Order: sequence, then C-alpha cells, then structure tokens
Amino acid sequence: MFDNLSTRLEQLSGSLRSRGRISPADLDEALSSVRSALLEADVEISVVRGFLDAVRERLTDEVLSQSLSPGQQVIKAVHEQLIEVLGAAPLKITYASRPPTVILLAGLQGAGKTTNAAKLAAWFKQQGRQPLLVAADLQRPAAIEQLRVLGAQIGVDVFSQGRSPVEVAEAGVAEASRLGRDVVIIDTAGRLSIDEALMAEVRSISGATKPHYTFLVIDSTTGQDAVLTARSFHESLELSGVIATKLDYDARGGAVLSARGVLGRPVVFASTGEKMTEFDLFHPDRMASRILGMGDVLSLIEEAERTMDPDVMAATAGRLMSGVFTLDDFMAQMGQVRKMGSLGGLMKMMPGMTKEMRNAAKNVDEKDLDRVEAIVKSMTPGERRDPGIINGSRRTRIARGAGTTVPAVNQLLAQFTQMQKMMKQMAGGGMPQLPGGLGKMAGLASRATGSRGAGSSLEALEAAMGRPAPSPSGTAKNKKKKGGRVTPPKGR
Repeated sequence: MFDNLSTRLEQLSGSLRSRGRISPADLDEALSSVRSALLEADVEISVVRGFLDAVRERLTDEVLSQSLSPGQQVIKAVHEQLIEVLGAAPLKITYASRPPTVILLAGLQGAGKTTNAAKLAAWFKQQGRQPLLVAADLQRPAAIEQLRVLGAQIGVDVFSQGRSPVEVAEAGVAEASRLGRDVVIIDTAGRLSIDEALMAEVRSISGATKPHYTFLVIDSTTGQDAVLTARSFHESLELSGVIATKLDYDARGGAVLSARGVLGRPVVFASTGEKMTEFDLFHPDRMASRILGMGDVLSLIEEAERTMDPDVMAATAGRLMSGVFTLDDFMAQMGQVRKMGSLGGLMKMMPGMTKEMRNAAKNVDEKDLDRVEAIVKSMTPGERRDPGIINGSRRTRIARGAGTTVPAVNQLLAQFTQMQKMMKQMAGGGMPQLPGGLGKMAGLASRATGSRGAGSSLEALEAAMGRPAPSPSGTAKNKKKKGGRVTPPKGR
C-alpha cells in the first residue's frame, strides 16, 4: 500500500534536500509533484486541493526564509499535513458506563466485514475486554458459520438467534447483558452495490440497538469507489469511523487518504494481513512516516512485544551477548520473527529502507524460509552447534534429508557464517537494546531473505533510537603502519 506515492514523495525529498534556498517557482513545482503523486494514488480531488492549500499555508515566505534547510521544511509540512489528512491522532475507544458497548459494522459484500468482526473481537480481547460476536448477516450463505469458525479460533462466543437481522441484533445485545459481556460486535449483511434494501436494513438494526460506534468496513484496493460507498453509508448511519482492510495489498491507497477529508471521520482500525493478529488501531503519524519512507519503528516494537516469546528471546540474547550464535539460535530467532508476520512487511517498517530494498521485500517468499528450516532440521545437534564440522559428505546427506541440493546447503552455510560475524559485532554493543531482541532481528531478516543493503537499515534503526551506528568493520579499527599498509581487522 502507498508504494507509488512513497516513491514519488521520496523523489521530491531527494530533489529538495540539497537546496539552500527555495524560490516561489521551486515551491510551485514541488507542490505540483505532490499533487500528481496524490492524484496517482487515487485520492479524491477535493481532498487533494485542500491538502495542497494547507501545505502552502504552512510554507509562508517567512517560514522558508528563517529555515536552515528550506527543502526539509517542505517535507516537514507535507508530513504534518499527511498526519492531519489521515486523522491527526488514533481514535480513543471509550466504553459505555452501563455495559455492553455496542459496535455496529457495515459495508459492502466482499469488503471483509465478517473477518474483521472477528479481528476486532480479538483486539478487544487483547485489551482485557470480554466481547460477544453477533451474526446478523442472514443474506450471505454460510456467513454465520464463517463467524462461528473465526470466533472459535480466537475464543469468542458467537450469537445468532432470530428470524430477522433486527431480531438477531436486539437479542444479541440482550444476551451480552445477561452473560456480563462488555462489548458487542454486530456483523451485518452487505450487497454487491448500494441499494435501498441494504440501507433500510442497516438503519433498522442501528435504530434497534443504538450502537455506541458504527464503523464502515472498506476495501482499500477499490480506490474512489470506496469513497462513494462511504458517503452513502454516512448519509444513512452517521459513521463513527472507518476500518480499512487489505492494507497489505499493492494498491494506491486513495480511499484511506480520502476517508477523513470526504467524511470528516477517521480511519480507526487497519487490517494488514489475513491473520487474526494482523489488525490494530490506525496511527496516522506512523502511516505518514511510512508513506515518506521514514519507517515505523514504534509499530515494529509493539508487534515484537505482542508476539515474541520473552523467554526464548532472553535465552538467545544471553547466548549472543557471550559471543555465541549457533544454528539453533538462528532457528529460534527466525521462529519468533515469523510470528510477527511476513518478513517483507516487517522490513518495510524499518527506517532507512531504499526503494530497491522495499522492492526486494515484496519478493520475499515465505517458502524460502521453510526450505531453510528443512535444511537446518536435517542436521545433527552437533552440526547445528558447530557448522564448521560439516564436510562434503555431510552436506550431501543434509541436502537429501531436506529434499534440496548441495548448492542450497552451501549458500545457507555461507550466509550463516556472515551472520555469525555480524552477531559477534553486535554483541560488542553495536545494536540498541530493543524489546525482544528487535535489533538483532533486523540483521536476521536481511540475511534470511538474502537482501542487500542491510547496513543502512541497521544504521537507521540506531539513529531512530538515538544511538550511534556501528562502524562497517565492527568494533575493530584499521591501524596504519609504516609504508602505508593497512592491517585488516581480525576475522576477515
């Protein structure tokens, strides 16, 4: 999501960064580039106009003349306005003084209402709440069964008793009160397109249950069609906000950028994958930073804290700090990282990622990591502890056991040797102490996927945490002797 927009804005940032002074003509040209980038992202035209006017207001001649770096001042203004357009701040959910808090989900068929109803229930459960799912979609075959299956996965009960959607919704709220549940999430029916029957049904459910929040579920890949849909629902329901789905898809993102400008309502939650855990509050400031290629360290840290096993990470971190890193440690680390989602998605959140690295992240194949795991599991415990003992015959045996080739085994061992050197450098104090060993994870992800340029990502993480980045050669420094010879550091 937003890849094309990010590329265009990064190009603008690069062209302005070296400017010592920006003339009115330069500013017009820069804003023209921003306009083109937003229109290509399928942002609604009135939102684009308002965006450019607001950026221009932030960039008065006085502000630019006082700025030490006018180019950075332009990017700062674009960044601030992106945050404003996306919603300024995450919506803080407040709960009813007399439970349950009722949440109504609406939207077209195919937008992902049922799946995201379950994801929302899982999110509330993480917050310490006791949600109840109500299956009021009686139109789509198997919709109730789908919600029951998803509810079983996350440990949340599903209610669906009644002859009409309104009866089901009313009975569901009453059942939640009886059971002492403090949140009710009502999944409603959708249609392939807006029609009066759909609007009448969802209005009736809203009138009967009086929801505290009404969220519209929109498919982020549908562009301005989603904006038109949002307008129609908002006129009928008075929406509280939007849940944006499929943010992990390769789409232009105009619907997300347009939602608040068109409706005056923010994107509240975002779904970034198919797993139940790939769903969270939408943070406008973090998304704006990602659009401008600044990464999203906070979301990366929060995901690590939420999914990684602290005991496993502490054990491997302790061994690493002593200068030991084995293939068993590698597998433990990789298993924890994979819990967080796709490596491609994680690498996109790391600051300092170049366009080439983001493109490489798109092509990360999780099956390649399955093959790596098969190779390592085909080794004996002794071989995993000390890969140096793996000779030619052992490599042949390992390749057969993993169903792969000897060159594939050789490549993994060569990459692991490089990773061992990097981990030893990091054990000397190079990386920040992020939750769950997140600093080590950055190098691990880059090596595991075979991507180039890991150094820049690691340095960017260091900078983001306010610590100096390690030197390219580690902790050792080159010493110059007489005659001009340079002695390379040990280990090369």
